[in-house]
Amino acid sequence: MGALKELPKVFRDRLENVDVVIEDELDMDAVKRLGLGARGRVLGLYQGVPLKDRTHYYGMVMPDKITLYKSNIEEACESRGLDVYEEIKHVLQHEIAHHFGISDKRLRDTGTY
Repeated sequence: MGALKELPKVFRDRLENVDVVIEDELDMDAVKRLGLGARGRVLGLYQGVPLKDRTHYYGMVMPDKITLYKSNIEEACESRGLDVYEEIKHVLQHEIAHHFGISDKRLRDTGTY
């Protein structure tokens, strides 16, 4: 994935045991189970334990997972006149920020949301 290769090396090097996958859309059962709100707003999702919350006992676990939702990204780009590739990079960086323990509130406050 080109967008992943464009990340600064310092971030790429710390993405051990993280799978990045693309799905067409998030199923509604997952939306309800995770309390994510409206389906159309979910462009990406980080599932795992953020690095800042791990202790030295953390290990032998399934990979964290970053999912990008293709249909939702394409719809958001079409409705807002955005470049799909640039939006994929933005969503990927946003979800990677969660992997590093950065909250949605902090991302909004710093203007990177």
